[in-house]
Amino acid sequence: MLTAPAALRAAIHQALTSDSGLIAALGGARVYDEPPRDAALPYVTLGEARIADASADDAPLQEHQLTLHVWSRQGGHKEAHVITGALLQALDDAPLSPAGHRLVNLRFALADIRREADGRTYHALVRFRAVTEPNN
Repeated sequence: MLTAPAALRAAIHQALTSDSGLIAALGGARVYDEPPRDAALPYVTLGEARIADASADDAPLQEHQLTLHVWSRQGGHKEAHVITGALLQALDDAPLSPAGHRLVNLRFALADIRREADGRTYHALVRFRAVTEPNN
C-alpha cells in the first residue's frame, strides 16, 4: 500500500494530467515530477511537500502542505497567472481518491508569482493544504 503522501501525489498528478483546462493552458499534459531536460515551456512540476501528524480523538490524520511550480516564458506574468488559475480550478476542493486513503479536504493556501533572475522566466509557487486519513 502506498503511503498517504505518495498516494496523494499520484492522485494530484492524475487529476492535473486529465484536466482539460490545465492541459489547454499548458498546451499539453506537461505536468512532471521532474521535467525532462528538453521540456517545452510552460509546464508544471510537483514540488516540495511537508507532512505533519494531525491526529485527534483516535483518528489518524495527516496534514499535507504541497507546492506546485509553474514555469513560463510567454506574455509576461499573464501566462503564469492563467496556469495558476487552472491549477486552482483543477485542485481546490477536488474529490480525489488517493489509493488506500481518504482525502478529507484539499484547499488552496497561497500563490506567489514572480519573475526569475534571468528576466524572462516567470515562476509561480502554488501551495495547497490537504488532510488525509487511512481507509479502514
